[in-house]
Amino acid sequence: METFQVVVLALIQGLTEFLPISSSAHLILPAQLLGWPDQGLSFDVAVNTGSLLAVVIYFRRELWTMAGAWSVSIVKRESSAESKLAWWIILATIPAIICGFAFKDFISTNLRSSAVIATTTIVFGLLLWWADYAGKRQLSEYQTGWRKALFIGVAQALALIPGTSRSGATMTAGLMLGLTREAAARFSFLMSVPVSLGAAILVTKDLLENPAAIDTHALILGTVLSFISAYACIHYFLKIISKMGMLPFVIYRLALGLFLVGFLLVV
Repeated sequence: METFQVVVLALIQGLTEFLPISSSAHLILPAQLLGWPDQGLSFDVAVNTGSLLAVVIYFRRELWTMAGAWSVSIVKRESSAESKLAWWIILATIPAIICGFAFKDFISTNLRSSAVIATTTIVFGLLLWWADYAGKRQLSEYQTGWRKALFIGVAQALALIPGTSRSGATMTAGLMLGLTREAAARFSFLMSVPVSLGAAILVTKDLLENPAAIDTHALILGTVLSFISAYACIHYFLKIISKMGMLPFVIYRLALGLFLVGFLLVV
């Protein structure tokens, strides 16, 4: 890949991974709209690793506390708010793992198209607007409970469909269930850690089974840019989301979806 393409795709991954606008859609669209060559599995691993490192480092204190409390809950059978949250995140990860293994090939073969992305971008954008408008927004992430966590996990599994947005689907589900905007975002970000790690492992496995020439410069640059942009995105999103709400992202999704519909009608 050319350096310009590396920069654009890495920034897209970092900025859109944690916003409710679908990173997978934005990574697919440049190739389909601009005729860029596919970035390849190795680059996917690199930018995914960058965004994973960003969320782990940003939430390092919370993750460390949760990991310790989770261990205590197993060894000493002592429960706490942090251990419950850890268990809920583990539970919420299970639907995506099951669906990922069951439908990975079908999705990659049949659903990575502009038509699918246009549809899911619009439909799930409207759902995000409704959830933000109608949700009670009273609960913290520590008041989620296992049933709500499982529901959010099912929403995350739906986000395997390009254009849906993992962050968007999980935040939508959280808002529907009464979480505040900040709590829905934090729960979504914490959920991304095991899912992103699992995705990286799967893609790395595919890469090892299908070795190809690796552009070291592109991988390093992509990882660094993805990390920086993802970290900044998480930081500022959490600071402004309570005041800004989800409407700007809904408008963006609708505009993008309608643009894609128009593009498909023209071509």
